[in-house]
Amino acid sequence: MKLNRVTLSVLLLGFSLTTVLAQTNSLQLPPIAAGPFKADWNSLTNYQSAPEWYRDAKFGIWAHWGPQCQPEHGDWYARSMYEEGSADYKSHLVEYGHPSTNGFKDVIHQWKAEHFDPDTLLKFYKDNGAKIFMALANHHDNFDNFNSKYQPWNSVAVGPHKDLIGGWAAAARKNGLRFGVSVHASHTWMWYEPAQRADKAGPFAGVPYDVKLTKADGKGLWWDGLDPQDLYAQNHAPKGYNWEWDATKGSSTPDAAYMEKFFKRTQQLWDDYHPDQIYFDDTVLPFHGVTDKIGLNLAAHFYNTRLDKNGCTEAVINGKWLSDEQRRSMVYDIERGKAQGILPQPWQTDTCIGSWHYDANIFKHHYYKSAASVVRMLADIVSKNGNLMLSVPLQRDGQPDADEIKIVSEIGAWLKVNGDAIYATRPWKIYGEGPSTVVAEKGQFDGQTDVSKKPFSAEDIRFTQSKDGKTVYAIVLEIPKDGQVTIKSLAANSPNWPGKIGSVRLVGGGKLKFTRDETGLHVSLPDKFDGKIAFALKIRA
Repeated sequence: MKLNRVTLSVLLLGFSLTTVLAQTNSLQLPPIAAGPFKADWNSLTNYQSAPEWYRDAKFGIWAHWGPQCQPEHGDWYARSMYEEGSADYKSHLVEYGHPSTNGFKDVIHQWKAEHFDPDTLLKFYKDNGAKIFMALANHHDNFDNFNSKYQPWNSVAVGPHKDLIGGWAAAARKNGLRFGVSVHASHTWMWYEPAQRADKAGPFAGVPYDVKLTKADGKGLWWDGLDPQDLYAQNHAPKGYNWEWDATKGSSTPDAAYMEKFFKRTQQLWDDYHPDQIYFDDTVLPFHGVTDKIGLNLAAHFYNTRLDKNGCTEAVINGKWLSDEQRRSMVYDIERGKAQGILPQPWQTDTCIGSWHYDANIFKHHYYKSAASVVRMLADIVSKNGNLMLSVPLQRDGQPDADEIKIVSEIGAWLKVNGDAIYATRPWKIYGEGPSTVVAEKGQFDGQTDVSKKPFSAEDIRFTQSKDGKTVYAIVLEIPKDGQVTIKSLAANSPNWPGKIGSVRLVGGGKLKFTRDETGLHVSLPDKFDGKIAFALKIRA
């Protein structure tokens, strides 16, 4: 029988649904914590909004740091090193050997994290404005950066021989920071699939890469007793990488054992290290599209273990590409992007000053985002009811480089002066004004791009207000050359502020002279004003 595309799609969909149902029905998950939250969307919508601590924090720093930082070649190394002819494949041959014997497991073996000093680093981040610190618990490479009971390939047993998440958690609490973890390992199943290939040419043509090795193959070697399949999870037929769990789009369906292991690892991570926040690098929740049972049970467990005296949860879960119902159940995250306008529920931007995993070339050529671009991005995000989680990737040894230290210090210097307009604020009636509010570039994943390629002007302003609503902050994104600022949204006839304006002050400074007419609120900056990036005005009746 000849199949057309429609018929084939229907058959594939039917096969996919049958497989999905079989996997879901066979799942055997450990019990979750009892409490008001149940493992269904209707119950989770009782979350409604993020806890107050998260809404007040606004700015966090993320160490997107794991064994893929060992080569210092940037993100997704553990996948691209198996793609014959790629830059990472070529450099891997020189630095580590051929991936048929010396694969990513051997990169892990060389990763020592010898200068891991979480206390000093987190004090530096706190001193420079961070209210949350987030650490990478695992990436798509499937390596747990903690003392995992269910993943033998972890940072205590292999590589650094240190409990990295344990160190980060203790340092965060010592420094008075909220602590978050990011979990990316649900996608390992499909992410490593290119490694099931072999070279097509050269002396190793046809020799399988090391993802096909077994526990027995390690006898007498450094990894004796470890099973590469616990790391790579490639004992299945590959179907080609696709981020969505959708067999009709080319992705294979993970089996129940794989999903159960992920559940146990993540539940242990939460229960042993007690993070305040967990970021899932997933559409909605892990395995959404195969089953929501994993994600919903984890979410209910997390929420029930962090209840305050009023029965409200203090936990934060981040997911991407959320519906309205899902945004009332968890905190919406936009990767490398920003919301178009003010969103009713708190949300988050996650982005990086460079590559996600450390890339020495970015440092060499000074390609990081500037402090000025981060500050302007932060102001825009906060004005729209969002938080910024900024990744500052660490070198293989666990330390930031000189450029990163300088950028974080400059962000911190700005926040020390202007922080009142950022922390513990809420959105105003409108988020902003100026040319940048009219035309915005589309982001790579969702919403607007995180950093605008177009320059800002002194007409570009973002607004926040104090929680009691008595103070409005106007964050001017560029320094005016003539020392004059006009805020059109606060004109004398504006419905945004129908009453009198009693005072205008420079945040971190003194009172300013101003006039008000039908064209706007006109503010004169001090003669000796030395702002370099942006500045905030404090406006009261």
